[in-house]
Amino acid sequence: MTTLPDAKLFIDGQLRDAQSGKTFDIISPWTGEPVGKAADATAADVEEAIASARRAFDKTDWSTNIALRVKLVQKLYDLFDANRERLSDLARNEAGAAIGAVGRAHVDMAMDGWKDYIDLFPQVEWQKSYGERAAYGMMHERVAVKEPVGVVGAITPWNVPLYVNVGKVVAALLAGCTVILKPAPNTPGMGSIFGELAAEAGFPAGVLNVVFGEDAALAGEMLVTDPRVDLISFTGSTGVGKRIMEQGAATMKRVFLELGGKSAKIVLEDSENFAMDVATTMLVFHAGQGCAVHSRLLVPRSRYDEAKAILKGAYANFGDNWGDFDNPTQIMGPVISKRQMERVLSYVELGQQEGATLLAGGKARPDKGGGYFIEPTCFVDVDNAMRIAQEEIFGPVLVVIPFEDDDDAVRIANESSYGLSGGVSSGSLDRALAVAKRIRSGSISVNGGMCIAGDLPFGGYKASGIGREWGVEGIEEYLETKLIAWRK
Repeated sequence: MTTLPDAKLFIDGQLRDAQSGKTFDIISPWTGEPVGKAADATAADVEEAIASARRAFDKTDWSTNIALRVKLVQKLYDLFDANRERLSDLARNEAGAAIGAVGRAHVDMAMDGWKDYIDLFPQVEWQKSYGERAAYGMMHERVAVKEPVGVVGAITPWNVPLYVNVGKVVAALLAGCTVILKPAPNTPGMGSIFGELAAEAGFPAGVLNVVFGEDAALAGEMLVTDPRVDLISFTGSTGVGKRIMEQGAATMKRVFLELGGKSAKIVLEDSENFAMDVATTMLVFHAGQGCAVHSRLLVPRSRYDEAKAILKGAYANFGDNWGDFDNPTQIMGPVISKRQMERVLSYVELGQQEGATLLAGGKARPDKGGGYFIEPTCFVDVDNAMRIAQEEIFGPVLVVIPFEDDDDAVRIANESSYGLSGGVSSGSLDRALAVAKRIRSGSISVNGGMCIAGDLPFGGYKASGIGREWGVEGIEEYLETKLIAWRK
């Protein structure tokens, strides 16, 4: 187990400790033991970070110097690329990523998305002419210009921290905003490295700041309520997202929210790879800790018993091929914390109380180590009205729900407060597309199509959020539109 470097704050161009000198332990999800220390930011530290970001936006040319922004964002990418081994250590030891997951969502996908932002940036349209128009006996010329919003508070979660940090910080910097990154207390090192490498890249003081503390709410609430912060970009739970909207209303805070999900994968009875489509829905990647994972599997009632048999075999075959810190083939490790483990296990108990059948898993596995290990778990005989089908568990728990026909499948998929992602599998592409278009969700994979990538906009409907991250749209979230008109 790697001992991580101390995670330090980055404020006004300086990598430093908290003003109080206090630190808190970074706990490894694999062992339940400290694996490093992080600076414990005070309110004074956060205040300094906000003032620094405001000053950098208002008094430097960062917001207008596009060439400088592109140069430094590229240089920062190169430094991160050269530090992939450190990024892997952080993902494994802070977030509990298995080695096989590092090369996917945790590090490689994040770096690919960063490169996508740089490649897509020339597509941003900074000025658009609306042409001439006659009014009041005169001709008028109209032009819209895009400008950066201002100071951005980026509040990020612990599940795939590098991926989400890149999604927010890089887009905002390219747009010309200054940024205060506030990572989760579980994963402060994956935020601190942004400050360390930004200093090495030569970023102007105040353009990027990083603050975190043991208190998960202190810095975030200061960012949300401070009028000097123009926009909050938040990824996390729907409950916290609602609180951000409420608290930000007093200062008319602009918010981008990427929230929870309870995404449905629909496997239609004519699927050409029915067994594969069902079996690969096992919720094991990163212990199910992803907002866009397919945590509801919908299968036709006519093939429901077949699907249950397939899943029983798939979970048995997966067996104990998870939870080994040193195994490069594994994609599932522990959940993030004792609190999260207890939460997931409470849902396992609830599912049984609600009358669902536990097909596989359902137990904690202390034999895997001193950390927070839960078996891959699957419930069948689930009704969509059950809480385990409606609430985001954020753990390795799949629920399997039968449907009668296409209309019933769409109804079940849409009977959710969430709408983040989903999937449809069918032997008929036209049929699958027809079903996909009826699902109220921000992204849908049809027959395994890749619907989440750095060059594509990502976000949700309903309680899954507001706005889009990634793609050109992800950069444009950090821009304002100003219309200028003059008499000719």
